[in-house]
Amino acid sequence: MSFEIVELSEVADLQQVVELFSKVWGARDEPLINSNTLRALAHSGNYVAGAKTKGRLIGAVMGWLGGHPPGELHLHSHILAVTPETEARGLGFALKQHQRSWCIARGIRTVEWTFDPLVRRNAYFNLTKLGAEASSYLVNFYGSMEDGINAGDESDRILVTWSLEAGKVEAASHGETEEADARRLIDEGAVATLMAGAGEEPIRRELTPGAIGLCQVPADIVAVRRDRPDLARRWRLAVRDALGGPLSGGYRVVGATKDGWYVLSPDPR
Repeated sequence: MSFEIVELSEVADLQQVVELFSKVWGARDEPLINSNTLRALAHSGNYVAGAKTKGRLIGAVMGWLGGHPPGELHLHSHILAVTPETEARGLGFALKQHQRSWCIARGIRTVEWTFDPLVRRNAYFNLTKLGAEASSYLVNFYGSMEDGINAGDESDRILVTWSLEAGKVEAASHGETEEADARRLIDEGAVATLMAGAGEEPIRRELTPGAIGLCQVPADIVAVRRDRPDLARRWRLAVRDALGGPLSGGYRVVGATKDGWYVLSPDPR
């Protein structure tokens, strides 16, 4: 399927963005963001873009300019969504590359966003496919959320920093990425500090100081939240401890795999 990615600013287009976000995220009583706010953001020089095929919106992404003076300006990328039934492969990646090009053309060198560390496909997409870095672990960042994806869980997030001109990010933009091999790392002495047991329960081990750590997350946390909320709560607390603890204590995430492993390494800085 062919598609075109363009900036959006007209009310009719922005209403389609609102509807797409609500559909993908399962927003029940109120939209994630309304068209009036999107209109104001686009008009004031912020980023709202969508992917269209035959006039139909199949994906969208939006964010706004931010920073902490006197620090450098960055883009905070807030929402990206692709309609589930689309046949356009690689659309999420294409939307992020459009965002990257938009920023570089305006002298913006960094994009930040947050994602749920329990969602393994997002970890792989953000940290491997895009080449972004996990900056920090944020506990219950948004408080209680009631959309169809997050309802019933605390909103822990990883803050991502995407350094747009870094060599790793440039290589990733051309599809040149390297995925860690968790099993090989374990054979070489890495510690699996968190992994899924036979009944999908989290199994926790302590990280040996100075060792490479591996932290696994469930295959489908959204289904676990829906079908086994008590188990989802156990996973939230386990990942908060096994991933959030090292990130705040001298470790950094150096990889994320398709099969749900974060790779943690002592930070030499």
